[in-house]
Amino acid sequence: MNILSVLNKSNAGHKKSWRKNAVLFLVSQSITLFGSTLVQMAVVWYVTLSTSSGAWTAAFSICSYLPQFLISIPGGVWADRFSRKRLILSSDLFTALITLAMIVLMPYLSTEPSLLSGLLLMSVLRSLCAGIQTPAVNAALPQLVPAGQLQRFNGINAALQSFVQFAAPAAAGAFLSFGTLRMTLLIDIFTAIPGIILLSAVPLSGEHPRNLSCRSSGLSHRGSQRFSSALKTGLAYAFSHSPVRRLLILYGLFVFLCVPAGFLSGLLVSRAYGSSYGHLTAAELAGFAGMTAGGALMGTWGGFSRREKTLSAGLVLFGAMAVLMGTTPDFPLYLVSMLVYGIALTAVQTTITTLLQECTDASVRGRVFGMLGSMYSGFLPLGMAVFGPLSDQMPLQWIMTASGIFLICTGLRVRVSRSSVHVP
Repeated sequence: MNILSVLNKSNAGHKKSWRKNAVLFLVSQSITLFGSTLVQMAVVWYVTLSTSSGAWTAAFSICSYLPQFLISIPGGVWADRFSRKRLILSSDLFTALITLAMIVLMPYLSTEPSLLSGLLLMSVLRSLCAGIQTPAVNAALPQLVPAGQLQRFNGINAALQSFVQFAAPAAAGAFLSFGTLRMTLLIDIFTAIPGIILLSAVPLSGEHPRNLSCRSSGLSHRGSQRFSSALKTGLAYAFSHSPVRRLLILYGLFVFLCVPAGFLSGLLVSRAYGSSYGHLTAAELAGFAGMTAGGALMGTWGGFSRREKTLSAGLVLFGAMAVLMGTTPDFPLYLVSMLVYGIALTAVQTTITTLLQECTDASVRGRVFGMLGSMYSGFLPLGMAVFGPLSDQMPLQWIMTASGIFLICTGLRVRVSRSSVHVP
């Protein structure tokens, strides 16, 4: 009895320990993400208001995505070859140092072109750091959380990130209204310090022993493996391993078809319901509130016991809301649809992330999530390039409706098993 009592106490302590470490990890990333998002929004808004130039605004938007797209796959290689905790800490630290350097240099950048060029370079470097950090974060979470709890903690992470994306723009606007851009950039330093301290307290060593739902063909990781060879190994694994390949393709298709109802929502609102800031703000708040609610739902409920049901239901609901937003003339109903749309969006993203964490061999997990990051930062600009000009040639409502119907059909045909993921 004494031995059993000791074992039970040890197991209880272990459960409490991993939960504490997982929460600390997610909170640390949310704190640093808040500072990074706030600074990114503040810089874009400052450039937009100070220049009224579409070229400069487009340049800053490109610099927020393109470097991250280019570095994500190499970042995934590093996440498999080096300590993921050190990569995350280094990315947070370098992001803060880049911002600090800009704060110090701003008084010496007296002309507008020099200041804008400096801010542009800062955006490029910060985007590179984000591209290195993101694959490491997604690959590290399974080292902290047991397999059966991954869906819930991915949901909690999604809720925290959505809340940050909801709060950061409002905070950026407030700081810019009552202060200067230089003062606003300091927020990134003040959030990086507690974020780095919290993450430093989280033990992140080897993988938890777990039964992955999908086994690889026995890839082994070698520390001495050359970078190019490691990159080829990761790409070969993703293309040859059916569940991973199909999930990555599904995610790219999903991001591409999100653009009309999601990223062009402001354009639809201004054309169909009113071009006031009140209408635009209401639509944005509804979307972020839905994403936060979706993350909270996945964090508490965890989805259906079979991942395929959660993924299929999320895609169908997502598509149905896109169709409704493209057909309703009633703005309150549009806002409700946007709210549900955000919930479905988080459910789909959380489920795909969890499936990849479960189905990917631990030795290549960083590279796979590097590819996932590239799918997002690649297909989003592609969708904007396709659907943006197309919306000037035909009603945006038609495009939203068509993309929604395609997503519904995709959701109805998605099947996930322990060994494969089937998509149309």
